[in-house]
Amino acid sequence: MPRVLVVDDDRALLRALFVGLTAKGYDVVTASDGSGGITRTAVDEPDVVLLDLGLPDIDGLDVCTRIRQWTDVPVIVLSAAGSDQRKVSALDGGADDYVTKPFSMAELEARIRAALRHRNRPGVRDEVLELQVEELHLDLFHHEARVGGERVELTSREFDLLAFLARHAGRLCTHKMILEEVWGSGYGTESQYLRVYVYRLRRKLRSAGRLLRTSAGVGYTLGAPERADPEARPAGSAQGSGSAVKRAGE
Repeated sequence: MPRVLVVDDDRALLRALFVGLTAKGYDVVTASDGSGGITRTAVDEPDVVLLDLGLPDIDGLDVCTRIRQWTDVPVIVLSAAGSDQRKVSALDGGADDYVTKPFSMAELEARIRAALRHRNRPGVRDEVLELQVEELHLDLFHHEARVGGERVELTSREFDLLAFLARHAGRLCTHKMILEEVWGSGYGTESQYLRVYVYRLRRKLRSAGRLLRTSAGVGYTLGAPERADPEARPAGSAQGSGSAVKRAGE
């Protein structure tokens, strides 16, 4: 039974989510402030955290940052603040998703299911173990990224996005393709997530950030294109020459 931690100071919303999610088969625990949310995350080890930003003691963004110091548990931010800047700040702080209040229970459940699918997705241990795109090296088993031999600190979602692009190095990956693979089937139209994450990756990758190329309104390509055509070759065709792979057993 997946465990969901709800951190919100709205008692009525806490009760509603407790009843609604429990009825759907989730083990629900709650906290009404940021300190309690941090403690509950450490003690109860939830599978998903639903986190309000407007908490009475600690700003929800700070709570998310502190949680991220020791766990990659999916964090879905709940907030009445619908501004793009607030969303960007939440995602920059380590949140995996953002739901604006008021929201429907059906939408929230879909977001939780997507977060759980992403966390429980089978690993790549028996498939590709390592990827190399010029100076960028990815260890898929240990979830480590290095640029020129120097380790780059990435969140779990940032790493998954970069790994997906690296698997298709030199080929154009559309917004829909990336979102459905990295976030889940319910996210195919939410390209604002990609803009935030690609911006963050470019900053963190330093010199290798130049490898992340944008095709405006279409998608992204990692590395040099496979052919010197005006447009990158779509993903799904033969492996490009811009990356090297190492598989299990090799």
